[in-house]
Amino acid sequence: MTVRDYMTTDVVHVEIPGNRDDVLKILKRTGISGVPVIKNKKIVGIITRKDLLRKPEETQLGLLMTPKPIVIEPDMDIREAAGMLITRRIRRLPVVEDGHLIGLLSVADVIAALAQLKNKDEIKDKYTSRTFALWEETPLPVVGRVMEISGVDAIPILDAENKLQGIISERDLIRNSSIEDSVGVSDFSNGTDDDEWTWESIRDNHTISFGISKVQLPNRPVKLAMVKNVVAVPQNAEVSECALKMRRSRVDQLPVVNGDKKLVAMLYDRDLIRALCSEGSE
Repeated sequence: MTVRDYMTTDVVHVEIPGNRDDVLKILKRTGISGVPVIKNKKIVGIITRKDLLRKPEETQLGLLMTPKPIVIEPDMDIREAAGMLITRRIRRLPVVEDGHLIGLLSVADVIAALAQLKNKDEIKDKYTSRTFALWEETPLPVVGRVMEISGVDAIPILDAENKLQGIISERDLIRNSSIEDSVGVSDFSNGTDDDEWTWESIRDNHTISFGISKVQLPNRPVKLAMVKNVVAVPQNAEVSECALKMRRSRVDQLPVVNGDKKLVAMLYDRDLIRALCSEGSE
């Protein structure tokens, strides 16, 4: 099982020079979480949804992207590549050959490989993660800030009766975001408080206006932006079964529920692919 067998070859990318708005349009249209950045036919960075949400006022790709990304070759064993995704805590690895980008191996591609292996290990305790939830009336800007602080990619949403109503992910935040333009004003003077010859009444004052453009989340409750048709799995669900559900539903995570259908944990794709690395070490 090599990277070449599972990588995506039709890679969506952006080029320098470029701007943030182009990336935002791509992420909204495709639903993917990040794209490679190309300059002079060479890969120079990766730009993701997290970058856009973390730096809402930045517009230059060179300042938004993560430079010098880790790259792999197409003949690498996919289990080794999966281990890199886990240890580096990244979601994609550009695939290069002779210095040129020929593909991209994402967590979703590894999940597709895992779905084919018929791994019958139960997810309980081994691959699930403790989680937290938010109330369905929580404003989207607060959700975005909580997601940034916690470092999670998705959060379960509960109603007033503590019942699971939906999931909000970074993909949903980007889908509901917009570009807000405004004008800032800065006042300054040529004189300083240390200049004994400068009187306040004759100080040479200047006013500068400058444009501000930033990614903005609307101030509305998360229940209007979350995914409501949630695919959940029981604690005794099998690894490959869960991988197949993730692939078919095109989701990055699955809520884990107990016999009473109460939320007990989350199963994230990046945690699930640890099963593939375990198979390779057996």
